[in-house]
Amino acid sequence: MRKFFKAFNYAWSGILYGVKAERNVKFHLLATVVVMLAGLITGLSVLEWCIVLLLIGGMLALEMMNAAIERVVDLVTTESHPLAKYAKDLAAGAVLIYAMISAVIGWLIFVPKWFN
Repeated sequence: MRKFFKAFNYAWSGILYGVKAERNVKFHLLATVVVMLAGLITGLSVLEWCIVLLLIGGMLALEMMNAAIERVVDLVTTESHPLAKYAKDLAAGAVLIYAMISAVIGWLIFVPKWFN
């Protein structure tokens, strides 16, 4: 049981590191605040809040995974290697895809409410 709770400490440590050290995590946290305020002002339904929160959580988690992949690649090699570049680019591409889809879903949720 002790190991189980220790794992939470490691996870919180990772979250705190991401918030302190990762520029893109900071950016997504700022975007989170903006979206949350917009949601409060707009008056989202419970279902809409669930969708928005899933998108926010997914974006933050994916950004942190991207940062982790970048760190592991940097640990393995300091040389410029095509496979290292591909690994980093693929991870960044996954973040971009999720961000674009999240923006479209956000648009579908917020815009109709703003113009009705």
